[in-house]
Amino acid sequence: MMPKFLPKHVLLIYMSGLLEILLGFGVLFQSTRNSALISIILMLVVFLVVHINMLFPGNQLGIPTWILWLRIPIQFLLMYWTYINIG
Repeated sequence: MMPKFLPKHVLLIYMSGLLEILLGFGVLFQSTRNSALISIILMLVVFLVVHINMLFPGNQLGIPTWILWLRIPIQFLLMYWTYINIG
């Protein structure tokens, strides 16, 4: 799913996974919750690049096009859901 134009795919995949885990833990604690939520929104914005890139022929990995299109509004819903929990 990592776009071909990004370097060091494996490293980026592991780094993004680690970041997701760390931000998930950050949400659990009041002192880091807002920073973690803002960072999650930024990460979801970056992940939009991946979702849009997968819409191009040859990048779909066998996933039906309608599912790829559905992921984009879901991404915005996740951003909104995260945003309303910033307090």
